Formats: sequence, structure tokens, C-alpha cells
Amino acid sequence: ARKAASARVWIQPGLGEIVVNKQDYSEYFLRESHREHILDPFVLTGTTGQFDVTAVVKGGGHSGQAGAIRYGIAHCLQAYNPDLYRPPLRFKGYLTRDRRRVERKKVGKVKSRKSPQWVRR
Repeated sequence: ARKAASARVWIQPGLGEIVVNKQDYSEYFLRESHREHILDPFVLTGTTGQFDVTAVVKGGGHSGQAGAIRYGIAHCLQAYNPDLYRPPLRFKGYLTRDRRRVERKKVGKVKSRKSPQWVRR
């Protein structure tokens, strides 16, 4: 999970097809950077094209959803073969949950920390 996005991810040995919310991932994620972000765990472990991925993702924006899917794929690979895949994924930080959240707006402030414009008189 990343920001407000949460993903459920399943992998199985296959030809490398990635399906997100019943769509091909290249149709769902139009930006190349998001598609590369999702493939990062496979590139790192050298398993590109060896697993089929099925993901159901909801909440957040496209960047957050891509991050949530990458996190899910990394955990699936680690569960598939911990001895082989866990050390590189751990080293790159793909198994670490990003705990950052949007800070709430405070009373008397414009945003969470931004103060109103100062007026002398």
C-alpha cells in the first residue's frame, strides 16, 4: 500500500502477463514511468517474463497505485522463494511499507502548516 492506494496481488508462473483491474497494465497505466515502477522487482530479481501477475487496486492516484502493486509483487516474490529473492528486494527497500500520510489541516492555518498571509495593519 502507498498513500491511499491498496492493492491485492497474485503471481503465478507464466509468460509475464500483468493484469490490473481486469485490464492489461499498459492500458491501465498510460505513463511509461508507472509501468517501469511496477516491473522493478522483476528486473531486480531477474525474473522478467517468468510470472503472470493479477492485481486488484483501489484508492489513491496512478502513482500511488503503481507503488502499491510494486509492493505487492515484491512480497509475492519473497513468499515464492525467500532464500533467493528476499535479500535483493530487502536491500533495495521494496519490502518496506511507505508509512507517509497526508497531514491534516489545522485550525487557523491555510493548509496543514502554511500560515495565512501576514498583514502589518
